[in-house]
Order: sequence, then structure tokens, then C-alpha cells
Amino acid sequence: MLNTQTLEGLYALKLPAMAGGLLEQRELPDHQALSFEDRLGLLVDRELTERENRRMERARKSAKLRIEALVEDVDFRRHRGLERTVFLGLAETTFVANHQDVAVVGPTGVGKTFLACALAHSAIRHGHGALYLRAPRMLEELAVARVDGRLSLLMARWARVEVLVVDDFLLRPLTAEQSADVLEVIEDRHGLRSTIFTSQLPIAHWHEAIGDPTLADAIMDRVLQRIHRIELDGDSMRRPADEGKRRARKPASE
Repeated sequence: MLNTQTLEGLYALKLPAMAGGLLEQRELPDHQALSFEDRLGLLVDRELTERENRRMERARKSAKLRIEALVEDVDFRRHRGLERTVFLGLAETTFVANHQDVAVVGPTGVGKTFLACALAHSAIRHGHGALYLRAPRMLEELAVARVDGRLSLLMARWARVEVLVVDDFLLRPLTAEQSADVLEVIEDRHGLRSTIFTSQLPIAHWHEAIGDPTLADAIMDRVLQRIHRIELDGDSMRRPADEGKRRARKPASE
């Protein structure tokens, strides 16, 4: 009777992992030899682990990362200008605590999106929230939000995100209105949150792509103050797989 009441109490206190652990301890003889403190410690550890797993899953789904990338899966063997110590240092997410930004730039196919998503996932692991936005879609969302009156709400929501991934930044030159929107997004986050940019365009060319000189000055002033640069080069990492597929499709007689 006492065990039933205890289980009901644990569920009422929203401690389901501890309740499940208590049931397991009751069924496994090995746990009976442990002291009360040891058994309680196991239950608390189980509850904490389950809560962290649920938090991670919620944060991962909310982030909507384009790629399920992990830091431990990053390929450092292939030459593309990626320094192991620099990237692994960023993966510790001190840059998030210091409200700094990261720019991952380089040609198509060198793994910019993978690296950005891996850093965002590492931030989630360290207890931070994240959100992935592809820059062209982000600009579209801002334009639509301006028309239907949601612009301030959308800006406020993005401003609260601890790590914002802006993928394919400056894929096309910006209009004056788009440049103004980008400035507002960056201004809301400057010195308060962290942004990870990926771009095919070298940072030296960002000012020109932004367009309006005054807005470009304001954006670059904020971006360059607190940014870590990962500048990649080399051939596309997708090419070997693509070539393999083409060879597989060729007739055997060729």
C-alpha cells in the first residue's frame, strides 16, 4: 500500500522517471543490497537524465536545424581550411555565453551548413536554445509579416533566440528594404545573443552585397565587432558521391 501511495505521489509531483526507477528497483534483487542513500541517488540521477533528454528533444525540434549534424561527425581530415582546435573551441559554446557571432564562409559544397548546424546542436547540448533560418526565407517571412502586422512580434521572437543560424546569407544582393530588415534583426541581437552566418560570399564582399552604403556601414559595424571567422576553401565535398552516382548509372559497356 505504501509503495502504491509513493508511486502515485511521484507521478503527482511530475517525477515519472523516479517512479519508473522505483518500480525497477523493487523488481531487481541487486538494488535491495544498496543503502537507502544509494537507491535514492540512482532515482534522482534517472529523473535528471530523463528531464535533460526531454529538454534536448524539445530544443532540437524547436531549432528546426536543416541537418542533424553533430560535432563528433565533423570531418577534419579533408583539406578545406577548417582548423580542428578553432572549431572544437567554438563547439564548447563560450561564444554563446559571451554573445559573440560566427561566420562560416566558403564556396558551395564545402560543408558550411553542416558546421553551422553542428555548432547550433552543440549549443543545445549546453543548455541553449537555437533556431535555423535560411536567409532568403527569412527575408520573405519579414516581408509577409510587415504586410499582415506581425513584424514586431516576429522580430521579438527571433531576438530571444540564443543562437540564430542564418544560412545562405547574402545569396543575392539585398534591396534597401531587405537591408533595413537585416539591420533590425542584427541590432536586436547585437551584444545580447549569438548569430551564426553561413555565406558563399567572402566577408570582404558583404558590404557591397548589402547595397545601401549607410545601412551596409551599420550592419558591418555590428557584425564585425564580435565575430569568429571560419573561412573554408577547396573542392565540393559532395562531388565524389555525385560522381559515384553518375558512374553507377552508366551502362556496363562504357
